[in-house]
Amino acid sequence: MVDKACFPVFGNNWLVMEYLSEGKVDECAAFVAWMLQMTKGYAVKIVNPGGIEAWAWGKNVSSLDDQVPHFNITPREILRGLCKVNRLLNLPHAIHVHPNNLGKPGNFETTIETMDCLRDLSAGKPVLHMTHVQFEGYGGKDWFSVTSEASEIADYVNSHDHVTVDMGQIIFTDTTTMTADGPFQYQLHLLSGNKWMNFDVEIESGAGIVPFTYKRSNAVNAVQWAVGLELALLVKDPWKVYLTTDHPNGGPFTSYPKVISWLMSEKARQRIVSKIPRGAKRRTCLESIDRELTFSEIAVLTRAGTARALGLKDKGHLAVGADADIAVYPLNPKLVDPSSDYRTLVKAFKNASYVLKGGQIVVSEGSIVKSIDGKTFWVDAKAPADLLSSMLPEFESKFAEYYTVRLENYVIQESYLSQSAPVPTAA
Repeated sequence: MVDKACFPVFGNNWLVMEYLSEGKVDECAAFVAWMLQMTKGYAVKIVNPGGIEAWAWGKNVSSLDDQVPHFNITPREILRGLCKVNRLLNLPHAIHVHPNNLGKPGNFETTIETMDCLRDLSAGKPVLHMTHVQFEGYGGKDWFSVTSEASEIADYVNSHDHVTVDMGQIIFTDTTTMTADGPFQYQLHLLSGNKWMNFDVEIESGAGIVPFTYKRSNAVNAVQWAVGLELALLVKDPWKVYLTTDHPNGGPFTSYPKVISWLMSEKARQRIVSKIPRGAKRRTCLESIDRELTFSEIAVLTRAGTARALGLKDKGHLAVGADADIAVYPLNPKLVDPSSDYRTLVKAFKNASYVLKGGQIVVSEGSIVKSIDGKTFWVDAKAPADLLSSMLPEFESKFAEYYTVRLENYVIQESYLSQSAPVPTAA
């Protein structure tokens, strides 16, 4: 029933790295367009650029200027190259980046450097979306000294318009972490002692899964909890920061009502702060923040802002021609003060009175009354026809050489999508 989109990962793709290392940006763009067509993908996602390929050799990268083994390219060059590709193809969403050094103390410096390395490529609109920034906002030299540096990241976002971010808020609960950042998952396995699964995706990426529990009594987890909230509260423009839990990595998306209450009520935040370790309080600035978001700002963080960032022109508003996807909650903003009555807020957001999908009522009084197929959005990416046709034999030859799966079995046919929603682009 939910609308959806797939973000293929390109930051460790062999052909991408080959083309970019040779300075062939146009050829790389043609390849990315072809892959988006083949996979029915929507956006260019980059996970630990170069680091996943290094992990295949038992290594990683720790800076934007480390060399990726065997490819004569650096993470900085991958990021800049794919940002240029994204602009050439005129894709609706900026490059979607999970940066190097995720989940490591001191990584906020890499986060800011990643944002800044694309500043000169801005074209009057965001060219970079940094995802689940909570996991990238740590100071300190180790886990014993880890601090929140959300304020440093927020300061950068506040003063630059080429980047948007989302929270990656953690929830104190059991969850399952899963990501294409294989080396990060291995380190999480070593830290937690929990089970670990790793998988190599031939020539494209890797993946890992580790079950994990975020504990309020754990000082590191408490700092992590504060980082996400600090980020959302310190970024002044709600159109630049969006509410996420990086489901399921930070916690389930079903916890959004709780996160909303923390953002709208200082009292709700302080209730949790009073129960976390003293050491964690000293390493964060959350206690000093008195900002409380409004209902309008929450609507931007959760709906209008994300729709704009994704380039979905018919989402996130109620103007003529918009998709009639509407949630109605049992809450009158004129009668409820979320600052003090945050429990009522959580209860209301947990159980919608009505949900309309495409103008049809699918939820009534908290119960599903109708099931319809959601759309699958994908970009009908275009590269210059003569360039693409001249390169197709090379793509097909490389595919046959590098992959164990046959090309005809790799392609996602449009007929596989119950509600196909192609988004045309003009390169």
